[in-house]
Amino acid sequence: MTFSPFISRTLAGLLVALSLLSCNKNNGGGGSGGGGNGGGGGNTTPVWDPNALRGVWVTTTASTALDSRNNIQQMVTQCKAAGINHLFIVVYNNARTMYPSTVMNNLIGKPILERYEGRDPLQECVEEGHAKGLKVHAWFEYGFSSSYSANGGPIVAAKPHWAARDFNGALVVKNGFDWLNPIHPEVQQFMIDLFKEVVTRYDVDGVQGDDRLPAMPTTGSYDTYTTALYASENNGASPPPSATDATWLNWRAKKLNAFLKRLRTEIKAIKPAIQLTVSPSPYPWGLNEYLQDWPTWVDSSYVDAILPQCYRYDINAYDATLSQQKTYHRNPNVPLYPGVLLRSGTYVATTAFLTQMIQANRNKGFKGESFFFYEGIPPTAPWFSGQYPFIK
Repeated sequence: MTFSPFISRTLAGLLVALSLLSCNKNNGGGGSGGGGNGGGGGNTTPVWDPNALRGVWVTTTASTALDSRNNIQQMVTQCKAAGINHLFIVVYNNARTMYPSTVMNNLIGKPILERYEGRDPLQECVEEGHAKGLKVHAWFEYGFSSSYSANGGPIVAAKPHWAARDFNGALVVKNGFDWLNPIHPEVQQFMIDLFKEVVTRYDVDGVQGDDRLPAMPTTGSYDTYTTALYASENNGASPPPSATDATWLNWRAKKLNAFLKRLRTEIKAIKPAIQLTVSPSPYPWGLNEYLQDWPTWVDSSYVDAILPQCYRYDINAYDATLSQQKTYHRNPNVPLYPGVLLRSGTYVATTAFLTQMIQANRNKGFKGESFFFYEGIPPTAPWFSGQYPFIK
């Protein structure tokens, strides 16, 4: 959930369109049943479900939110004022952890991202977030991606056989991200060890994977280990050369499903009340591109909530994606909270567009959402305090 070309590309035309939309908004929430706001003399009682998740992702990219205890205090205060009740704090990306990790130190000789040496941003977020009544989740942002445009980075340098390989034997790279092989048992154990380390050492309320956990580009799995495993389970047959062959794709997706089930079992054994959530790519695109079968995760209750990344730049595209995801959400015991794109690079969603998206969520029965990412809250703070609570 970092700045891939898909999210960060320049959308000048759409930005112009959105700016025109902003001219038409009214104080009541965009003219689509937004409700009143405190400044307009209308209803001053929030109409949202107090038990629903209203989250935000806090990352290290294009943000200084975690760079000091004071910055964390300001971030938590800003989120509290915005009505946010769940913080998804990055703890792992680009082969580094945002907390002092024994697991990472044993692997690459570096226990924490260099800019945080001498501190523990995760512990500080837990303390400051809980002091304000917010839930804190540890977000494993890169998941099974080892690095960004770094030929696999220090993890693959330390463990070359962990790398995901395509049909030609090359390291799997997609949108700049370098990938590990999530089917290899050592890679799975490494990731489970990271999750268990956080769950054991920190009073976090949840842990989360996203569009890279559990996931892998469908071009992967042509490494020696996985091809041998496939042959052993398929009468000696080699994997099809077509990465999108249905049998081959589903075989790999089921391996990732089994990993998620195991991850859930092992962290719940440590802390039964911990929440395991995933924020995947939208289905079925996420299955066909990244082996992410989230409807099965929800149907099987492998997760406690699902947060599909419905990142779109106009209301028609957003509404269509939202409707599509709703059709695959079949288990009411596992809530779906759409992921909403708030900011990426210089792009910040207009308040009119934000109102439209939240109204669409409510119209479709989704009582909460999570915003990517925190740095979009300060420039839209008046909307969060004046309109967001009253959209029903």
